[in-house]
Amino acid sequence: MNDLQRNESVRRKLAAWWDTNARDLPWRFGRTTPWGVLVSEVMSQQTQMSRVVPYWETWMRAWPDAAALADATTAEVITAWGRLGYPRRALRLQDCARAVRDRYADELPRTYDELTGLPGIGDYTASAVLSFAFGERIAVIDTNIRRVLSRVFLGEESLGGSAKPAERELVNRVLPADAARSVTWNQSVMELGATVCTAKRPLCDVCPVAEHCAFLAAGRPGLGERRTRPRQRFAGTDRQVRGIVLDALRGLPDGQSVLERSRIESLWADHVQLDQCIASLDEDGLIDMLPDGGVRLPQ
Repeated sequence: MNDLQRNESVRRKLAAWWDTNARDLPWRFGRTTPWGVLVSEVMSQQTQMSRVVPYWETWMRAWPDAAALADATTAEVITAWGRLGYPRRALRLQDCARAVRDRYADELPRTYDELTGLPGIGDYTASAVLSFAFGERIAVIDTNIRRVLSRVFLGEESLGGSAKPAERELVNRVLPADAARSVTWNQSVMELGATVCTAKRPLCDVCPVAEHCAFLAAGRPGLGERRTRPRQRFAGTDRQVRGIVLDALRGLPDGQSVLERSRIESLWADHVQLDQCIASLDEDGLIDMLPDGGVRLPQ
């Protein structure tokens, strides 16, 4: 079997697998707007998909389009973001919504340059929206896609970090020429990486393209290897402290908007770190610091 035949066989097998195994997520299969797709992609960055679904559903009920989100208060947006993590994404998403409302009359633009010109929208999100929302032929490059394609076609691990030129060349080379097939391809490769061809424990015995996988044929060399930079611990980090402060603000009783200084000091024993984190939250626009030492969500 030559390379062209192998590539086509992989595409057919993955498309058939996608038809019967794709997770039934609420933003898939044409059940939401392009704006809904964009929201799902922003929420899914560095967050498990299972955690995203309830937040996305609540968010879209409250703000079904860009104009609705643009008019929300900052406090409402931060509260609705909940425990998705990296709350600055919520503020950037609202900035994006305002740009869509003001520049494009509440209609998400359909070109790569226009999408990447929106606040907080980079290469991956723009490509995903063009593919999944608009059906355009464009390579979508994320960690799961890079891992699957590197294993199947190159026989080696993708070590994370920025995409290497060889990986980008591969993603574009194997992308089907037909637009509709390219959408299915992007979705199915990403889904395979999320559910079967996982980083540390790939389920090779149920993989639909195992017979074509160069990585499996080579004995899975370097399975699970990552770039040398160690993964940052979470416990005790500024990120944890910032999250604790925001959770306390979101959990205030109805009618109460200010977290008093005495309550703040009870949240974390290291008050130097605590104050640094509060200052950084204020600098990021996630809280307002009050003269008496209390804090509140932005009004």
